[in-house]
Amino acid sequence: MAARITLIFFIAVCLEAGVALTLLPWISVLGISDWGDNYLLVYVTSQTGLPILRQAVASGWVRGAVTALGVLNLAIAFWEIANFNRSAQQLENADQRSDDERVSRK
Repeated sequence: MAARITLIFFIAVCLEAGVALTLLPWISVLGISDWGDNYLLVYVTSQTGLPILRQAVASGWVRGAVTALGVLNLAIAFWEIANFNRSAQQLENADQRSDDERVSRK
């Protein structure tokens, strides 16, 4: 049962991270400004003295790379959903083997 709950949480995290990483570089959410014009990025660039960092983060290449990571997270989540029973069985078997090894060591 613990293996199934672990997989459900893993799938939920992958889905949430995937959606966020796929969409946030391209849209403005709830009045939060553009990806390359946010407070944290402005603060970091002013403190480090690297204004080129802000330009790099705002570039389409970085946005595309972050989006690709989001798509990869979504692919992992959907793969885990499609293979849920097999993954749960493998986790349960691995847990049983580790329990058997602990007992044999004592």
